[in-house]
Amino acid sequence: MIRVLLVDDHPVVRTGYLRLLEQTGEIAVVGEAGDAVEAYASFREKRPDVTVADLSLPGTGGVELIRKMLQHDPKARVLAFSMHEDPPLVRRVLDAGALGFIGKGAAPDQLVDAVRAVHSGERYLAPDMQSSTERQARLEAMKLASLSPREFEVFQLLARGASPAECAWRLALSPKTVSNLQWLIKEKLGVSSTTALVHLALRNAVVSV
Repeated sequence: MIRVLLVDDHPVVRTGYLRLLEQTGEIAVVGEAGDAVEAYASFREKRPDVTVADLSLPGTGGVELIRKMLQHDPKARVLAFSMHEDPPLVRRVLDAGALGFIGKGAAPDQLVDAVRAVHSGERYLAPDMQSSTERQARLEAMKLASLSPREFEVFQLLARGASPAECAWRLALSPKTVSNLQWLIKEKLGVSSTTALVHLALRNAVVSV
């Protein structure tokens, strides 16, 4: 029996998903929660096999909840679902540690398939979502390939938390040169902040956590 924790701030949605999952005869909903605080407490108490979590929650959002659950238990298996399915959001959720992502408009059998897959330790994305995410990954790979060797060196250092001054010292460059390189790197990668630059580096395994 697959033990599931359902997290959604709408009781009607939880009830519908509960009936859908339990009618399979192989899935049991062992807990429900309407916000992130309640969800985290229930997660620690119930120790579900799979947590099915909406991303739009009151207070702390679903992405932060996923990170928190994975910090507590790195083996936690989470399936995220949301009304929004844009590739950057999907990547953020997967980067946070979720094993699967489906849209709220998905067919009922997709939810059941997703829970089974995540329970087995497999990543699950709907076919159309998977192709969009793969396109996003290919685009980022092309942007990374456009960096010159020197730009890539600076990119790695910045992604690891080095300041521009530290980059200049390590690479024996002037602060002005590093400043120009930093601007070029952000321009080529299509990011506007160092935080976004770090996330892109983590997604593409340029640096590790």
